[in-house]
Amino acid sequence: MEFEEYASARGQELVRLGFTLSGDYQRAEDLAQIALMQAFRSWRRVRRADDPHTYVRRILVNAYLSMTRRRSFTEAPTADLDADRTVPDPATDIVNSDDLWRALATLSARERVVLVLRYYQDLDDRTIADLLGIKPSSVRATASRALASLRKARESRRVDERLP
Repeated sequence: MEFEEYASARGQELVRLGFTLSGDYQRAEDLAQIALMQAFRSWRRVRRADDPHTYVRRILVNAYLSMTRRRSFTEAPTADLDADRTVPDPATDIVNSDDLWRALATLSARERVVLVLRYYQDLDDRTIADLLGIKPSSVRATASRALASLRKARESRRVDERLP
């Protein structure tokens, strides 16, 4: 398979994975672009891998984790300077209103990656461990902690809703 074929066949899937990880469409596009650029630079090696898509997906996950370590990752603009020129994406409102999405945002980057790869990408622990460069037991422990955090947040919201 040539790079152009791969990019056209799997590009949107990479953007969706990036969006699921980051929660931001522009960052998702950046992540997919970074992954595709790095894959293009070493396409011979990527093509020789057992599963080229797994290789590129790992590039994207590593780029996301690297991005979350930067100080600029948590910075957010305070004003929309081009409000007149942009057309809001209706999907953004749906995602922002979703309780699960807000709960995922409270997790650490690694916890979020593990849950997204496990439940959204439907990958097994060994594959996730290989993608992240950790042991399968670490994947299970991270998923367990993340799910416990989500349960705790859900319970605290229920208590808050009952208060007058």
